[in-house]
Amino acid sequence: MEFSGGFLFLLALVIVFLGMSIKVLNEYERGVVFRLGRIIGAKGPGLIILIPVIDHMLRVDLRTVTLDVPPQDVISRDNVTIKVNAVVYFRVVDPNRAVVEVENYLFATSKLAQTTLRSVLGQVELDELLASRESINHRLQTILDAQTEPWGVKVSNVEVKQIDLPVEMQRAMARQAEAERERRAKIIAAEGELQASQKLGEAAAIMAANPISLQLRYLQTLREMSNEHTTHTVIPLPMELLKPFLGALIK
Repeated sequence: MEFSGGFLFLLALVIVFLGMSIKVLNEYERGVVFRLGRIIGAKGPGLIILIPVIDHMLRVDLRTVTLDVPPQDVISRDNVTIKVNAVVYFRVVDPNRAVVEVENYLFATSKLAQTTLRSVLGQVELDELLASRESINHRLQTILDAQTEPWGVKVSNVEVKQIDLPVEMQRAMARQAEAERERRAKIIAAEGELQASQKLGEAAAIMAANPISLQLRYLQTLREMSNEHTTHTVIPLPMELLKPFLGALIK
């Protein structure tokens, strides 16, 4: 009975020892191992063996992290107050530095993204922010990637998601857009009138050079009028057709 109890105690110690020694890491995980407080490197994936009490391991996820940057109040270069939020995509490329160089790389990257967003957008005007969002995204990504590189973090992309404008600015932009549409409509109408007048001038010059073309046009007009179902028809009589008769009477 005493032997059985001792055996069970040893078996329990072996199970606890194995549980503390054997770790299994997934394909997307790495284990940063510290031995007596000194880093010995990243292990994994798969099965790794630790020395209980002496070794300590921290898991690091290597998958891309999608980080939502909360809305930030930003004053643009032309003194317009806007509220902007963004999303940052990053991943750990060096587990050792991600653990040793920064206390919490997730929290640090989040705070850095917020301050960088306010700093960069504060240097551009509102029109540039609305029209050149792709270049601003690239600028944000470049700055964040350079600042997080010492932490072993790679920022792959930054996207400005939403820009909230003040109500007064929205109304002003709506009025500006409406005025721009009216201006374009007037320009198109004026260009149409100019082209029409040019064509009429060309037609008048051709008819003046060839009087017979005017008579042909007159006959075509009479034909078009006769096709219409009307009870009364007014037929204009050009003076050019009467010139031969008037000349004979004068004589």
